[in-house]
Amino acid sequence: MARPTPALMIQATGSNAGKSTVVAGLARALVRRGLKVAPFKPQNMSNNAAVAVDGGEIGRAQAVQARAARMPPSVHMNPVLLKPETDTGAQVIVQGQRRSTLRAADYLGKKAALLPAVLDSFARLAQVADIVLVEGAGSPAEINLRAGDIANMGFATAADVPVVLLGDIDRGGVIASLVGTHLVLEAEERARIRGFLINKFRGDPRLFDQGLEAVTRLTSWPSLGVVRWLPQAAWLPAEDAVDLDRVQTSSARKVIAVPVLARIANFDDLDPLGMEPGVRLVFVRPGEPIPVDADIVILPGSKSTIGDLAFLRAQGWDIDIKAHARRGGQVLGLCGGYQMLGRTIADPNGIDGAAGTVEGLGLLDIATTMDAEKSTTLVRGIHCATGSPIEGYEIHLGRTSGEDCVRPVVTIDGRPDGASSADGRVQGTYLHGLFVNDSFRKAWLANLGVASSVAYEARIESALDALADHLEAHLDIDRMLEIARSRQTTNASAA
Repeated sequence: MARPTPALMIQATGSNAGKSTVVAGLARALVRRGLKVAPFKPQNMSNNAAVAVDGGEIGRAQAVQARAARMPPSVHMNPVLLKPETDTGAQVIVQGQRRSTLRAADYLGKKAALLPAVLDSFARLAQVADIVLVEGAGSPAEINLRAGDIANMGFATAADVPVVLLGDIDRGGVIASLVGTHLVLEAEERARIRGFLINKFRGDPRLFDQGLEAVTRLTSWPSLGVVRWLPQAAWLPAEDAVDLDRVQTSSARKVIAVPVLARIANFDDLDPLGMEPGVRLVFVRPGEPIPVDADIVILPGSKSTIGDLAFLRAQGWDIDIKAHARRGGQVLGLCGGYQMLGRTIADPNGIDGAAGTVEGLGLLDIATTMDAEKSTTLVRGIHCATGSPIEGYEIHLGRTSGEDCVRPVVTIDGRPDGASSADGRVQGTYLHGLFVNDSFRKAWLANLGVASSVAYEARIESALDALADHLEAHLDIDRMLEIARSRQTTNASAA
């Protein structure tokens, strides 16, 4: 019987504790040690998605982790992706492909049926890797969700993977969160946790020595390290909309305003712009007006175009955007934001919500019809106005046509995409990832009078290497590898 591939699962006491970042850093650290690493997240909930090389969707965080591992992103790295469309329902993506849209209550009853697909994907990765780094979701302490769990202890038990528990000290209460998690878990689940980590520590970590001792005394789990705050981690693409709260301190005069839609999606499209020192990227929160000094307004992607168009109008942003356009300001729509710029959005089959047709903002002479066929494709092409080569990806429902499509924004393998107004001040495209392309971003910003000074891909690589160095300095990675390899001994004994 073949020995199982070493594996280690990073769970956390809560959401946004830094699981994704720690897994990415560990992946890069272990790759640099000569190991072939595969990242894996059984179930993710995020509207920031990426297109894998095998032609389906995965969470953005797993694409970043794949990059950290120097491995092509695969749909098997995130076999279940939930993309929220409303407060109570989400689109369910299984092994990269859209399967259904379910209300939360219905999903809870059906998620256990997805475990075979999850274990299949895990097994596929284990066959091609020296170690699999698994990321949990939310917290194992959410015992109200334990029945049929595939995201945390349910998966760890089914796949017999040891766990390390991560606590976020930046939020406060980290001792209580770790000890409280120990309290609510079942005995066999507690035993599966082989140690704990403290993340996002600011200041002198020696001041927390007594805290580490207290957690070990109350849980019997050993400390595997205290990760100090690393500002460069903010350079990596974010997964959750909460990360839009990261403060940008630029005092640049050129302002790019981005309305934060209720179901904003793929907002990492804008990360490269936020890094440019000549740009002040302003995320406009609900209840706030779009700044009158904005040079350009970017309407981002959305998981629920029609719903977010109504949300946009409820904030009065439609009035602000039209006034901005009348003043000669520029507007760019990306994917769902592109659809909103047109005359109408028709949804005859109720794919995006209630069946019917709604009026768009009317800034482009185009019309969109929603259909069930979803485009998830990695693409290459040319930016029409500058001739700059581009790479990106498409993730969208719907077909768009109209008079302004005779002035496309890009061509993809000779196929036109997007539309521009006659004066060129209003544009839209289905293409995600445009601003990652340094040559395009340089030309696009030059049109705004801004000199680009960021090599984005190099900066991401620098951040991943810095993160790996940081974890090597602050974590007991050798001990974590021993824990991952103990899975081989455990399985051999069971056999």
